[in-house]
Amino acid sequence: MSTIDSLLSRRSIKLVQGPGPGEQELDLILRAAMCAPDHGRLQPWRFCLIRGENVQALGELAIAANERAGNPLTEQKAASVRAWLAKVPMLIAVASHIDHGEEKIPELERVLATGAAVSNMLHAAHQLGFGAFWSTGLGTYGEEVPEALGFDSLDYQFLGFVSVGTPIHKLGPAQRPEPQQFLTEWQAA
Repeated sequence: MSTIDSLLSRRSIKLVQGPGPGEQELDLILRAAMCAPDHGRLQPWRFCLIRGENVQALGELAIAANERAGNPLTEQKAASVRAWLAKVPMLIAVASHIDHGEEKIPELERVLATGAAVSNMLHAAHQLGFGAFWSTGLGTYGEEVPEALGFDSLDYQFLGFVSVGTPIHKLGPAQRPEPQQFLTEWQAA
């Protein structure tokens, strides 16, 4: 598959199962993240790998954290989360490091660099034949789940999880809008 064909055919695939990436494939996915544009070479991206039975344990932690935070999931939503995670072989938690000593490059640029790293990971997983999905569920916007993963809110902006595995269903091409809908052209007066 050519690079452009890979870019144009990538789509988010939530429903995955094992096998997930092996060590060599995971290394390639993470190396792709390191190639993201990064103003000042700050390398703000941070990842935490969650595999095997730890995926479901994280789900239980997130469900309980929502309850403790006064925002419990409905029984149906909790069951849906458990069913989804029962098949996911690998999650990669994503955070952007907050460098309190950096005054030149705005925090937003570091978050954007981390997002670009995730985009590279999604494309690498696709190119390797895996399905991948970036989710901000599982307690992303609370404090308990990120902190349990080592991402204290004073030093990190937590950005969610990338699930990676073998697609359960073969999906056709995604329906994409025409780019011209989002384009204007500026001309000097």
